[in-house]
Amino acid sequence: MAAEPHDPQAEQDPDTPHYDGAAGGWGSLKGMSRLLLGEPPSAGALNTLRRQNKPGGHMCTSCAWGKPAKPHTAEFCENGAKATIWDLTRAICDPLTLADTPVADLARLSDHELEAMGRLTHPMRFDAASGCYVPTGWDEAFRGIGAALQRLDPKSVVFYTSGRASLETSFLWQLFGRLYGHNNLPDSSNMCHETTSVALKKYIGSPVGTCVFEDFDHCDLMLFFGQNTGSNSPRFLHTIQKAVERGCKVVTFNPVRETGLLRFRNPQRPLQMLGRLTAISDLYLQVRPGGDLAAMLGLVKRTLDLDAAEGGIIDRDFIAEHTTGFDALRAHAEATGWDEIEAHSGLSRQHLQDVGDLYARARATVAMYGMGLTQHVHGGETLGMLVNLMLLRGNVGRLGTGISPVRGHSNVQGQRTVGISEKPDLVPLDRMAALFGFDPPREEGRTTVEAARGIIDGSVRGFLQLGGNFARAIPDTDRVAPHWAGLDLVVNVATKLNRSHLVPGRATWLLPCLVRAEEDRQASGPQTVSIEDSLSHIHASLGKNAPAADTLLSEPAIVAGIAKATLPPNPNVPWDDWVGDYARIRSAIEQVWPEQFTGYETRMRRPGGFYKGNKARGRVWQTDSGKAEFSVPPGHSGLGRDLAPGEYTLITLRSNDQFNTTVYGFEDRLRGLSGNRMIVLMNLDDMARAGLSEGQVVTMACAEQDGHRRAVAGLTVTPYDLPDRCVAAYYPEVNGIVPVGLHDRMSKTPAYKGTPVRIEA
Repeated sequence: MAAEPHDPQAEQDPDTPHYDGAAGGWGSLKGMSRLLLGEPPSAGALNTLRRQNKPGGHMCTSCAWGKPAKPHTAEFCENGAKATIWDLTRAICDPLTLADTPVADLARLSDHELEAMGRLTHPMRFDAASGCYVPTGWDEAFRGIGAALQRLDPKSVVFYTSGRASLETSFLWQLFGRLYGHNNLPDSSNMCHETTSVALKKYIGSPVGTCVFEDFDHCDLMLFFGQNTGSNSPRFLHTIQKAVERGCKVVTFNPVRETGLLRFRNPQRPLQMLGRLTAISDLYLQVRPGGDLAAMLGLVKRTLDLDAAEGGIIDRDFIAEHTTGFDALRAHAEATGWDEIEAHSGLSRQHLQDVGDLYARARATVAMYGMGLTQHVHGGETLGMLVNLMLLRGNVGRLGTGISPVRGHSNVQGQRTVGISEKPDLVPLDRMAALFGFDPPREEGRTTVEAARGIIDGSVRGFLQLGGNFARAIPDTDRVAPHWAGLDLVVNVATKLNRSHLVPGRATWLLPCLVRAEEDRQASGPQTVSIEDSLSHIHASLGKNAPAADTLLSEPAIVAGIAKATLPPNPNVPWDDWVGDYARIRSAIEQVWPEQFTGYETRMRRPGGFYKGNKARGRVWQTDSGKAEFSVPPGHSGLGRDLAPGEYTLITLRSNDQFNTTVYGFEDRLRGLSGNRMIVLMNLDDMARAGLSEGQVVTMACAEQDGHRRAVAGLTVTPYDLPDRCVAAYYPEVNGIVPVGLHDRMSKTPAYKGTPVRIEA
């Protein structure tokens, strides 16, 4: 297929696959109907959707976007519906299903097929003699796990957490880990927004974003960087649509033209379903991977130039009172030529000046970003440049402004709030020590990257996983996989089978739990849990569906069961009382974090939840300097190095039929792709230069030279509208290409959006 050269900053290349429709609309309804036709949902599942993300209802286990105080009739999106129906499947994966199926045979199934086997119902242990999982009892499981943990050095054990676990479960999990003797508490944010936790904390003193819903009602410019709203947080489109309709401008920087930030048809507006859609982005710039840093420096440079020419553009009073480091940034911007900015960003000076003009004239700007900004070697410095841009005009800490990372997993932000952190300086350990009568460990724990390295080098001997699919989600999967068999203990708390359960250690346990939408009945009656959304609001969630099996336990009950079997009794740590009434867990959380959780039990049930507060939003800067900090990056790209001849930058993608490692199906409707996930996307010019043809099967190999070959074979070349020397492929299928040592230098977030690769024909 040949095509004339095109301007990737202007419009879609018509000769490559794409989706002509809009996010939402009939396509979204068809996407949900495919799942419904495959397995008609129960009445309980439909009732859960009716209550989803509403006061007194069930908080979705998909994305972490905010839950409005005045919800829409249907306050769920296509992926949220898929997640709920997927959780509440009628399919059962019981001991009879697994009894005669060796793990080696299960490993031949796809990720989709494994989870489609249905809900796990009984605690299981891996039997090495048969190679199968066999049923066990809960008491036996807790005793076996506890005895194994007592034999291990606590520093050699990792407690990993998925972003789905509630605040109550997460609090118990981190307390158990610290009572046991370690801070090895990585969670899924280590693989996505840990850069936010580290870099935003450094630059503005807040490890989370500063925006709330009200800001989106008052901004007149939205800047998006590396975030795919249409697939990853579709409910956000309602908020964006309202802003656009009142005149707010939207500019998007992303290597991929994602439908959700191009156009939206609101399925809750009958007239729009039949008529005109909403155009979202006023300008959509296909920046090179890692090029956001240079692009934002261009916006900074243009803003400073306009201020020098006209005056009154930058907020000098704010800069003088609230910031430090401005002169160094200004000197850096003045010393950097536009040719360097264009070369590293892949964008024209004119386009960047146009956006700079919009920014300079805007009264109030909000900046949103996703993992396209954070998953690079210099992701932290890139986020620092975004902070620079926003500080220039005082766009932090006043109405209609702010920095807003759009989180993925439903409670991944909240887990950090209640102590899931490998960094002890982020946790009030002295208060925990006083309340619970122990001496917490003070050594820094292992991140996800360090846990993977520890599995490889043998320093990790035990691995407990509270939800998630760690073995599939991490980088360097093929290097890590053989070493799982050498672990002394592997424990998986899960709802369905996934790839992580098929890499057993010497002693391996599979513990099935309730999903959030199911009724959790304990000694005091049905229990409520809580989660924190990406706008820092805490919400109650109540499950009402009958559990998939009466043999299931709740996550808090499983954590407490293991803890009681492992630790000596402690009168200050009433595991049974906490499990009997989760309000007592919330009372303990309130005691540890009184400033954020005062009135927890009552406030979490209010429409819209309650705001836990954010010092940076009030222009109180909890940084080393006591002020918001301008910064100067070490270079002009988020990538760790320049590409050599024949190399490309790999960015990993998720489809709109997927949530993290859960694959609901094989449609990527919003990109015009379907059927095959083993593909590599390239632009037509790159294909021609490399002598590759559409449909050709190739191997993608990592170009990092560290003594290890990493490659994925069997990828089909597919033309796509991408920047030059950028290729894209699906996560997690190509995770094995990403080296465990290639990560953001500040936060150790893996470089899933910035790995150098070669294509081998």
